Amino acid sequence: MPRARRFAVLWQLGWTLAVALAAGGAALLGVVAPDAVDVALAVVVAASLAGAVLAQVAGGAGAGLAIFIWAAAGVLACQLTGGPGGPLAPWCLAPLAAGAAFGRPRLLALGAALGVAAAGLSALGAILLPQAHPAADLSIWLSLLALATTALGLAAGLVALQGRMRGDAAKSRETAMDLREALDHQPQLLMALYPGGRILEAFGEAPAGAETYDLPGRGLGDLVCDNDRRRVEDALARAVSEGSVEVGFVPAHDSRGWQILTVRRMSATRLIAALRDARAQRARETDLETARETAERQNAGKSRFLANMSHELRTPLNAIMGFSDIMRQRLFGPLSDRYAEYAELVHESGAHLLELINDVLDMSKIEAERFELARESFDVRDAVAAALRLMRGQAERAGIHLRGDLSAEALAVSADRRAIKQIAFNLISNALKFTPRGQSVAVTVRAAGEMLEIVVADSGVGIAPLDLERLGKPFEQAGDADRRQAGSGLGLSLVRAFARLHGGDMVIESVLGVGTTVTVRMPVLHPVALAALQAQA
Repeated sequence: MPRARRFAVLWQLGWTLAVALAAGGAALLGVVAPDAVDVALAVVVAASLAGAVLAQVAGGAGAGLAIFIWAAAGVLACQLTGGPGGPLAPWCLAPLAAGAAFGRPRLLALGAALGVAAAGLSALGAILLPQAHPAADLSIWLSLLALATTALGLAAGLVALQGRMRGDAAKSRETAMDLREALDHQPQLLMALYPGGRILEAFGEAPAGAETYDLPGRGLGDLVCDNDRRRVEDALARAVSEGSVEVGFVPAHDSRGWQILTVRRMSATRLIAALRDARAQRARETDLETARETAERQNAGKSRFLANMSHELRTPLNAIMGFSDIMRQRLFGPLSDRYAEYAELVHESGAHLLELINDVLDMSKIEAERFELARESFDVRDAVAAALRLMRGQAERAGIHLRGDLSAEALAVSADRRAIKQIAFNLISNALKFTPRGQSVAVTVRAAGEMLEIVVADSGVGIAPLDLERLGKPFEQAGDADRRQAGSGLGLSLVRAFARLHGGDMVIESVLGVGTTVTVRMPVLHPVALAALQAQA
C-alpha cells in the first residue's frame, strides 16, 4: 500500500480510537450521556470507518466520497448536541481535516468548501430546529473531544500534505534535472525561437565556435553564413505560415560544413528547432549523385557506341545479303546444289543478324533517349495483319496454328506505325518460340475505352515465376538453352519500351504447362485520328 494511502487509513482509524477512549473515560467517571450524544458519537465513528475503507480500496474517487461523508457526519453530530453553540460544533471542520489527511491539494480545497457548507447548515438548523444542549459536565468532555480530534487531525493532515508536496517537488526537480541533462547531452542543438529568429532557449551540442549557454538572446542568423542567411530567414517565415520546414545551410564557422535545420511551429509566437551536423550525409549524397551521373554517362556512351556500331555493321551486312540473294536466285547463272545451299544459309544468317542489329539499334536509341516516335493516324489492324502475314509461314513450318482476332470495325490510332508493327511481330515471334507443335497462338486487337489492347496468348510451355520477374529487361531470356539460342533477349524489352513511349505498358501472365498471355495497353485510340482516317477513305 502506498505511504499516502496508509496514512489516510490510519488517520481515519485514529478518530475511531479517540472517540472510543473519550466514551470509555466518561463512563469510568460516571458521566451519563443522553441518547442524542451517543448517536452523534456513533455517526462520527461510522464516518471514520467508512473513510478508512474508502481510502484503502477506492483511491481518489473514494477519498472524495469520504470527505462528503465527513461533512454529513459533522452536520448531524453538531445538530444532535446543540448546533453551532454546542460542544461538537468543531466537528463541522472535520471535512477540512479529512481533505488534508488524504494528501492532495484539490481534496484539501474540497474539504474546506464542505467544512464551510457544514457550518452554514448547522447555523441554519439552529434557526429552524429546536436545540437540546447536553449537561454542563458532559459538554466539557465533548468539547475537549471535538477540539482535540479536529485540531490534531487537521495538524497531522497538514503536516502529511506538506511532506508529500515537498516530496513531489523534489521528484519534479530531479526529473527536470534528468531531462535537462539528457537534452544537454543529445547530439543535436534544440532551440526555442521567436519567429524572427531570436533564440530563447538552447539545449544540446552547439556548433563549433559557440557555447550553448551563450546562445539565448542571440539571433539564429549568427550561426549561418552570409550567403545562406536569407534562405534561412525565408524558411522561418514558412514555418510560421505552413507549420514546419526543413532547410540546409553552410554554417558561419565552417565554409566546408553543412547543417540541416528542422523547424516546427509551437504557437503564433514560438518555434521549436533542431539543428544537426549533416556534413557526412551531404558527402554521401554528393558521392551518390556523382556515381549516378557517372553511370548515366557510361550508359549513354555504351548506347551511343552500340548505335554507331550498328550503323557500321549494317552497311557491309546489306552487301552480304544482297550478293547472297543474287546467288540464291541464280541471277547470273546456275550454281551447284551445294553452293546454292551455302548461299541460302548465308542469306538466312544475314537476315537473323540484321534483325538482331535492328533490335540493338532501337534499344540503344531508347536508352539514350534519342528514339522519337513518328506518330501518324492509321488503322492499327493493318499493322497487326502485316505482322501476322510475316509470321504465318514460320508458324506453318513449326506446325502451330496462328489465329488473328481483329476487330470488325476500324481501330484508328495516333501512334508510330513501325513501333506498333514491331510490337505485334515481337510478341508473335516470342509466342511461336515457346509453343510446341500442334498447339495454337491467338492474336487479339481490341479497344478498351481510349486504350488499345494487343493481346497475344499461346498454349505453350509457360514461363516460370522466377523468369517472369526478369522478362522485359534487355538481354533477359527464359526457357531452356535451345530456346535461348533462338533469340537475343531484346524482343520483350523492346515491346515494353515501345509501349511506354506511347504512354502504356506491358503485362505478362503465365502458368507453367498451360501457356502465356502478354497484353500491351496503350492510350493511342483517338477520335481525331478516326475522323482523319475516315476523311482519307
